[in-house]
Amino acid sequence: MNKGLLTATVVAVLCLGANSRSFAQLTTLPDGGNKKASVSERIGLTDVTIDYDRPAVKGREGQIWGKLVPAGYTDQGFGTSKAAPWRAGANENTTIEFSTDVTVEGKPLPAGKYAFFVAYGPDDCTLIFSRNSTSWGSFFYDPKEDALRVDVKPVPMDKEVERLKYEFTDQKENAATIALEWEKLSIPFKVEVDYVNQQLESFRHELRNSKGFTWNSYQQAAEFCATRNVDLQEGLTWADNAINLPFIGEKNFQTLSTKAQVLAALNRKDEADAVMKEALPMGKVNEVHAYARQLLAAKRSKDAFDAFKLNYDKHPNEFTTNMGMARGYSAMGDYKKAMEYLKKAQTMAPDKANKNNIAQMIPKLEKGQDIN
Repeated sequence: MNKGLLTATVVAVLCLGANSRSFAQLTTLPDGGNKKASVSERIGLTDVTIDYDRPAVKGREGQIWGKLVPAGYTDQGFGTSKAAPWRAGANENTTIEFSTDVTVEGKPLPAGKYAFFVAYGPDDCTLIFSRNSTSWGSFFYDPKEDALRVDVKPVPMDKEVERLKYEFTDQKENAATIALEWEKLSIPFKVEVDYVNQQLESFRHELRNSKGFTWNSYQQAAEFCATRNVDLQEGLTWADNAINLPFIGEKNFQTLSTKAQVLAALNRKDEADAVMKEALPMGKVNEVHAYARQLLAAKRSKDAFDAFKLNYDKHPNEFTTNMGMARGYSAMGDYKKAMEYLKKAQTMAPDKANKNNIAQMIPKLEKGQDIN
């Protein structure tokens, strides 16, 4: 490029910048001393993320709800909305994002990012999830963009929360309560996910990539089906793959016992027992002991005793196997023999907790009571 032309171009750009009315703002604290915040937690396999600004009470106790936060819908004097709900925070939109479909207060809401608004009332609050998550505050709120509305009851709190916050409480594997808390009021709403079906779909996806290149992954998926009693036919396929799939399948206690679990859940007891007969000799001490305890829980005392005995015969001088024999004889009603093995186990107890546990079992056997 000609040197004179280059100089003229630079001067022109500088002049344009000097005369422009727009400018890039520097990064500063949010207006009003509000704090930017984000909270994210996982419910089941669903990520829930809330981005918001945290206003403070700042000595305005008793002036927040119904005053600073108006009741219902208001004309804020700016923007296009003449009946706007509260923005559920300060400054920009409060947004809430779900990585999968959910239900809120029992009503379905698709995966996505939503603006979150609250139409406050002292007895009822309407929570609004709007598809327009990019506007500033609620000045441009349009009910036509609502994805969901639910009504909830506000709950008074004993403690005071100085800065508005969102808390995840009452958490279960498939649900949690999310609560907006400020001053002495909580506005809670329940979010639920279809965890079991999402987990199964995740297994199907992951078993087709690198995570599916080991028997452990197929065994884990099959065990989930067995313990939850869901999708058992596919669980049986996964169990067989853990054992037999070329290059990665392996016949061991874990894979065989998991297949037996699935077969038992399918009410194919004889087949399950045959698989476990093959699995037991491969089991480690703790694995066989745990299986025998499962049989006790299922009220299969004789089968449990046989498993405890197999374990003991292979490892007669271990604390775990002697405890197993004590439990096995006790389940069969032979409390004298049970006491014999229990006292032997007492001398091998590895820690104080186990010694205390045995000390509580001995009086039961003396009274002719089952220790299981």
